[in-house]
Amino acid sequence: MFRFFLLLQLGLLLIGLVWMELAGYSALQNPNPLRDTLAFFLLFFGLMGLERLFSWLFPQSFRAAEALHGQLGAVMRAQGVNHHQALLLAVVSGVGEEVFFRGALQNALWGGWLGVLLQAVVFTALHPVPDRKAWSYPLFIFVGGLLFGASYLLTGSLIPGILAHYLHNARGFYQLLEQEKAV
Repeated sequence: MFRFFLLLQLGLLLIGLVWMELAGYSALQNPNPLRDTLAFFLLFFGLMGLERLFSWLFPQSFRAAEALHGQLGAVMRAQGVNHHQALLLAVVSGVGEEVFFRGALQNALWGGWLGVLLQAVVFTALHPVPDRKAWSYPLFIFVGGLLFGASYLLTGSLIPGILAHYLHNARGFYQLLEQEKAV
């Protein structure tokens, strides 16, 4: 499973990089460390706030999504995935998904706000949930995709999204691996 997801994310990264290069899309239009740092913090803490909001608004669905994540964590632990591998997967998924969905796909889908909306729809479709009780998870993914897309549109930089996506995934993977110790 680990190798499959790692290869999938590396594939998204490669496709996204080639697509961006061939189409002339920019990963970083006008470097601005202050702007990008602020955008990163807004994204990362926005995602954390969104999680809290969803747990409050949709408690049953949120618990069902957490149960699915718990199953994923059990599979990861059973397959011997360690913290270093989880960190690697978080890095590759953060970079790969931002390059593919925001850098390549968003630009290809007419750019602008329509591109933000359409890439978020595709981003959501490629994060399927097998349990209908966890219906709020796709909604969370969609809103997250909108936030990442808006960040790229407004800053012209993939850096804030990559960093926020990476840290969000790393935090989640670490929590999944630590669940075994808490049980």
